[in-house]
Amino acid sequence: MSWLLNLYETYEANLDRVGEVEQKRNGQEYTLIPISHTTQNAHIEVEITEDGHFHSARVLDKNESNTLIPCTEDASSRSGSKVAPYPLHDKLPYVAGDFSTYTGNSKSDRSFDAYIKQLGEWANSAYSTSTLKSVFQYLQKKTLIKDLADARILWTDSKGSLIDKWEKKYEELSPQKPDIFSALPGSMDGAFIRFNVYSPDSDSPKIWRDPDMYQSFISYYKDQLSEPDFCYVTGQVKPVTERHANKIRNAGDKAKIISSNDNSGFTFRGRFSKSHEVASVSYDVSQKAHNALKWLINRQGKVIDERVFLIWENNQNNTPDFFDDPFSLEPFVVEKKAFTNKEFAKEVSKALDGYRSDLDIKSEVNILILDAATTGRLAVLYYRNLDKNLYLDRLKAWYTTCLWYQSFYKKEEKRSIQVIGTPVPKDIAFGCFGSKVNDKIIKSVVERLSPCILDGKKIPTDLIRNAVTRASNPLSMDTWEWEKTLSIACALVNKEERYEMSLDVESQDRDYLFGRLLAIADVLERRALANNESRPTNAMRYMTAFSKHPLRTWKVIQELLQPYQIRLGSNATYLTKLIDEVASKIDFSDFNNQPLSGKYLLGFYSQRHELYKKKESVTN
Repeated sequence: MSWLLNLYETYEANLDRVGEVEQKRNGQEYTLIPISHTTQNAHIEVEITEDGHFHSARVLDKNESNTLIPCTEDASSRSGSKVAPYPLHDKLPYVAGDFSTYTGNSKSDRSFDAYIKQLGEWANSAYSTSTLKSVFQYLQKKTLIKDLADARILWTDSKGSLIDKWEKKYEELSPQKPDIFSALPGSMDGAFIRFNVYSPDSDSPKIWRDPDMYQSFISYYKDQLSEPDFCYVTGQVKPVTERHANKIRNAGDKAKIISSNDNSGFTFRGRFSKSHEVASVSYDVSQKAHNALKWLINRQGKVIDERVFLIWENNQNNTPDFFDDPFSLEPFVVEKKAFTNKEFAKEVSKALDGYRSDLDIKSEVNILILDAATTGRLAVLYYRNLDKNLYLDRLKAWYTTCLWYQSFYKKEEKRSIQVIGTPVPKDIAFGCFGSKVNDKIIKSVVERLSPCILDGKKIPTDLIRNAVTRASNPLSMDTWEWEKTLSIACALVNKEERYEMSLDVESQDRDYLFGRLLAIADVLERRALANNESRPTNAMRYMTAFSKHPLRTWKVIQELLQPYQIRLGSNATYLTKLIDEVASKIDFSDFNNQPLSGKYLLGFYSQRHELYKKKESVTN
């Protein structure tokens, strides 16, 4: 229950943000939801006058459809056949008293009757507002569909029946397809209506953003709650609930983390006769914890193929996230042209120290991973609660050990850039499985890397092997993709081997030295090619074979180098001597066909980088 308690405390620490509308990068709105409320994607907005008459209506754009609405326990868990109206905003069969008149569906009368009865009880209570009474007064007239049809929001055919789906035969009514048929994915009985009371004052809040309306329903519904019981989360005696929130990942999400509605299955039967005997959670805690979770996911969660990765502090909103690269840390002022890992490590430490300055007595970081096995059940796959200092130390260890020159391709400039850094988990998945890897594999890789970052565990061997294998096959991908894959593979290998990124001329390691030989051969041939020749060198063509049979393949590569050495003449002298120097460092017994480990990529990359750097300095 600790994750629920921390979410509950997060809500309590951010009460000043309840109802405050924020926006994602794509323009979609979200907010920290008040208790006894939920969100729905509305399709139509209807405005009512203060004296209870229809004013106007419009079809909503997708980015503005997210609507905060009051919600009862019954409505939060209603199924298709169950009549359980939302208290104010709802679907057309519930809010339109004339729905059966225009559709012939008499079953909708039951939905409207239950809705208007419930709305009337709230509107006539001591907690009512003038706005609420205006909406109630209008809906009692049972003219909503007529008014929407007159306003050309909904459409009726020649017989006066509501058009459910736009077809070619209706083009005589309108040459263009009406907006509602594009906004609504299904039939008209799924159209969700939100209400507002029209005011000439532009500063007047909409009903779904009005704090007075939030509090009106919260106070009213508080009197409707069940009897108090022991809450296993807070240890207090409060009104409890057996119906917990859904729509956790998005407005259309039906999966729940806590559910006990299967009385005929094996959810709790055999051990308990009733669900609350397993554990009881108070209504207040359930609402606040789930609403905090929804807010955090919208605000800072990473969602990959419906799997949620979330990191947060109870009372802070600037927790560094290990799913992002270190350059996203603030302040991070290292120049991206720096070529030593020591400079990079120093700046990472400085940036992370900035997050330590706001530590209080209880500074803890929560890490939560959620996913759904079915459409109705959401599982907590991983949860950790760490001391913030410990979390920052482990983040620092990851950033400063799993690093290499990272290659990025800028499409608009058609060039690659290199910076020292740590590949993000998502890029590691690309490096291991290719740029076309699907989201199911990405989320699995990210989950498997979490213990490596948080607990210092070793990177799974199969991931390193996959990255090394792909980096050893440069002809299978575009140059920019191979360079990126090579960088990622080097970072993963270096996490375990702990080499300096600068060339280690003292290393006697067989695999590292073979990698250096391959790099020298590649650079030598590349320099001999004409400027307009972009074909792969023989070193690149034979790289896969070289990693598996280094001695046999090196003989082939060295023979193929001879024409290029002749073409370069005296310009090949330095590189030829360097080949001899590096080869002489390999022990005679190690000069064999035993497959190379990933360390050969470190030698290859560092030697190639050193030679290109020297070439640039000579040119300049």
